Amino acid sequence: MDTQQLDWIDTPPSAVTEEVRAVIERAAAQDGTAPISEQAVHALSAGGAARHLVYVSDGRTVGYAQLEPGHGEHPAMAEVVVDPSARGAGIGGRLVTEVLQVGGPGTRVWAHGNLPSAVSVAQRLGLTGVRELLQLRRPLATPELPDVVVPAGVTLRTYRGPEDDAELLRVNSAAFAWHPEQGAWTQREVDERRAEAWFDPAGLFLAYPAEGDTDRLLGFHWTKVHAPQGGAPALGEVYVVGIDPDAQGRGLGRVLTLAGLHYLRDRGLETVLLYVEGDNTAALHTYERLAFERFHIDVAYAQPSR
Repeated sequence: MDTQQLDWIDTPPSAVTEEVRAVIERAAAQDGTAPISEQAVHALSAGGAARHLVYVSDGRTVGYAQLEPGHGEHPAMAEVVVDPSARGAGIGGRLVTEVLQVGGPGTRVWAHGNLPSAVSVAQRLGLTGVRELLQLRRPLATPELPDVVVPAGVTLRTYRGPEDDAELLRVNSAAFAWHPEQGAWTQREVDERRAEAWFDPAGLFLAYPAEGDTDRLLGFHWTKVHAPQGGAPALGEVYVVGIDPDAQGRGLGRVLTLAGLHYLRDRGLETVLLYVEGDNTAALHTYERLAFERFHIDVAYAQPSR
């Protein structure tokens, strides 16, 4: 007899964490896109406020959902994955229904890649898309990258170590105060990423005033390199670009972005990707002028407001 169990866990034991990671890897290989965000993967073993919902069938983990509680004006956020071998049995719908009930009004559920199966679940449950995150890509060889022209009065350098973290976090919080995930970064998030195999201090660019308060960060661009997967080559990423609101309007976003693109190209990478909110028209305009094109879309679904 098939036994099924749906359990909420505040801190998954290592055995469960490994099972969930295996489900995520199989789903990514099947779908061609990661079903769970990097932030959610970190939260699997990093503790924090996230809650974990595990779906077990016959003693085997076949589904997983993560719920990040809401705070202030930001609603609860959830991410869901079902093992490819267990799809078509209603597991995704059960996981989504459960996180919506526990998360409360306004809870949003991400569909990475907005795959047909996710669209189908959303339609069955009467959910609507309320937020879009676009992935853009461009080749690094052609069209040729514009030169990096640093404005007068600005100095560009790379990351020197933890001594830069306080200013990095200050600018990140100010630049992304509107963003429920990125704006909530603390020292823990920086430490976790600095410990990753992909981290390279030479790929984290910082802009400072050349005169005056030369220790006050104006903006930064953190790049990332994704290792080859299967037959796909390594990919560069414009990971985070953050500009202090007091330094807006000086063209620093373009300068920092280009500095990172040149670095990624010089490492021999062929393609670079980035993520941008679907309603961020200013950023979209900047990236489209740099020859980025839309590659795929993530959609956050929620129950319609009453």
